Amino acid sequence: MSAKDIYHDTVKRALQKDGWTITHDPFPLQIGRKRLSADLGAERLINAEKGTEKIVVEVKSFVGRSDVKDLEQALGQYILYRQVLNEMQIKRNLYLAISEEVFNSVFTIELGQVLLKNNLVKLLVFDKKSEAILQWIPD
Repeated sequence: MSAKDIYHDTVKRALQKDGWTITHDPFPLQIGRKRLSADLGAERLINAEKGTEKIVVEVKSFVGRSDVKDLEQALGQYILYRQVLNEMQIKRNLYLAISEEVFNSVFTIELGQVLLKNNLVKLLVFDKKSEAILQWIPD
């Protein structure tokens, strides 16, 4: 099993504060003989008629020397996990959890905006100190 991201528990607590129930920690994925795992699986009741909303969350801290390299790695992992979820026919939305600081430095500039504009990635933006979810993109 790979090491947890430094903000793994922060995001887990933020999800719980936001009314989510953690169902998997980590969330197992498998394709062929290869086993992978995303950081978290969670669900919450939407309302009695619609049932539950289910998500998978991959937490990334972006603490490397280059935010571009960190983005390349995170995006590659995100796309891989999304494809494996599709192949396994798991009906959960996949989110990349990033701190507010990472959002402001990477996703408010052209490089990150092109990813959001083309709906290539869904983001969960969190505050590290308050352990709160600030926004879901797209919402």
